[in-house]
Amino acid sequence: MKIGRLGFFNSLSGRFLMLTVIFVILAELMILVPSIARFREGYLQARLEKAQIASLALLATDDPISPQLERELLDNAGVYNVVLRRDAVRQLVLSSPIPEPIMATYDLRMISHAALIRDAVHEFFDPNARVVRIIGSPVEQGGDLIEVAMSTRPLRAAMLDYSIRILVISAAISILTAAILFVAVQKLMVVPIRRVVAHMAVYAEAPEDARRMIDPSARILEIREAEEALKSMQRQLTDNLRQKERLAQLGGAVAKISHDLRNILTSAQLFADRIGASVDPAVARAAPKLLNSISRAVSLCETTLAFGKAEEPPPSLTRFSLRMLVEEVTDAELPEDGPVTPVLDVPASLMIRADREQLYRVLSNLMRNARQAIEATGEPGNIEIAGGEADVEWWIRIGDTGPGLPPKAREHLFTAFQGGARKGGSGLGLAIASELVRGHGGRLEMLNSAETGTEFLIRLPKGETLTEA
Repeated sequence: MKIGRLGFFNSLSGRFLMLTVIFVILAELMILVPSIARFREGYLQARLEKAQIASLALLATDDPISPQLERELLDNAGVYNVVLRRDAVRQLVLSSPIPEPIMATYDLRMISHAALIRDAVHEFFDPNARVVRIIGSPVEQGGDLIEVAMSTRPLRAAMLDYSIRILVISAAISILTAAILFVAVQKLMVVPIRRVVAHMAVYAEAPEDARRMIDPSARILEIREAEEALKSMQRQLTDNLRQKERLAQLGGAVAKISHDLRNILTSAQLFADRIGASVDPAVARAAPKLLNSISRAVSLCETTLAFGKAEEPPPSLTRFSLRMLVEEVTDAELPEDGPVTPVLDVPASLMIRADREQLYRVLSNLMRNARQAIEATGEPGNIEIAGGEADVEWWIRIGDTGPGLPPKAREHLFTAFQGGARKGGSGLGLAIASELVRGHGGRLEMLNSAETGTEFLIRLPKGETLTEA
């Protein structure tokens, strides 16, 4: 039961209820202090009026009154004596023994609000009974001035009684106000928030089910905006999950195809070995390139099988000539009789350390994309491959004179199935190239893409972060 209460006050409804009660009580207390001051002023004015009535009863007759009647008049007025000034004459009309000296004098004729509150607070918290003098103006032009001496004991008792009644009323108002606000907050805020939370829980059970998305319906602007933002997030998440599911299915299919293709290529490799023994010079020159292509295709199939298992092999670093690798890629990707001319600016002495096969795939993908972009224009063009080194890295720049990448391709440049630059393209080339470069600890970035062409830059660190073969 204790945990339940704590849980309630930790909730939005419980805290709002508690704050409402506190704020209403504080507001009532702020009203209570001036109210007590006004009550005290009214109480003292009533004593003066009763004292004036008692004195007028005495002044109405010329005969002296008995001490017993005088005592009754004073007791009825609640004072010890009455002094009335009329026509510039000050007269002690009624009197009785005062039990102790007068401790303070309060003039109600010209007192400020601050003084009223100050005197009321002092009177309220002073438990000792004192005799005080009260000065005021008579009513109905009954004289110039009236003053009385009285005890503060009945005044303080009346103030305490008045305060208790005000506090009880304040508590009732606080409870009623808090209950009304609690119901209003439950209906206007808590219920819609719980509805959003419930939709989140339902959606989390099956995020791929589009029917579980929230349908914004709140009338409160902020909650409606939260519902719309939640729906947008759910839609994006569902689309991403569907895409990942399709990619997983496609990966499984590609893995099966790669497995069978690897077996076929292995057989082709055996026949290519026999062709290499031919005495025909042209065949003898072409046979090594054919063997390299088939070996690379077999390696690609094996890598695809590993990728389908989400196990991209780490780079196996070796030192090799970047110029020779670039020439090998251009020979395979840029035919001599094609419309695209390679322009190489790679020093023959430049040696880099990387995984040769993986870097071949990176350059092959970038050159193939560049060649296809130029061929799509129907005009001849150039692909420039430059390489160099700095203190901490090697760099390779691949630029073309194609038409540039469309905005959508730039937005999802290295995302599989979203960064395709040409119609029917899958965008896998750049995604694979970027992943392979990251595996080296480097970066593949697009320097620029405009109507005059596109330029990519590969950065490979020189740090000894990977195992060298």
